[in-house]
Amino acid sequence: MKTDLSQAASSKDIVHDRYKDLALVEWAFRESKTVHLEMRPVNVRLETRTRGHAFVVMLAYSIVRALATLWRDLDLTVQEGLDQLSTLCLNEILLPDRAASYQLPTPREGVRQLLDAAEVCLPTKIVAQASRVATKAKLPNRRK
Repeated sequence: MKTDLSQAASSKDIVHDRYKDLALVEWAFRESKTVHLEMRPVNVRLETRTRGHAFVVMLAYSIVRALATLWRDLDLTVQEGLDQLSTLCLNEILLPDRAASYQLPTPREGVRQLLDAAEVCLPTKIVAQASRVATKAKLPNRRK
């Protein structure tokens, strides 16, 4: 009789835990659609693209959760941390008859704390490389 009661209690705990997990997943999808992650609904027609969109949303959510954990001792939200990180910039140095070079200024103290908490080391040297960027303006030509 005792084992039946303990199994029933255990079963209730599992149901409760799974229900809480569901609430977290629903919260994650709501959170991902806000300005916080800037992920908006995408009209997709294929199952693979729907799965891809869901994957990207959940990946973004996992990054936000990881940052929240890393930055919990800094007394700020993830959005506030991202806003501070957005002030980090790269200076392009152009000299006549020379290739462009880039310099990353020393980050301010708040940004430095965020990077240290996430164990991110900024590079000392940044090498410019040519890259090809596809934009939406080019897509319709390929879809004919």
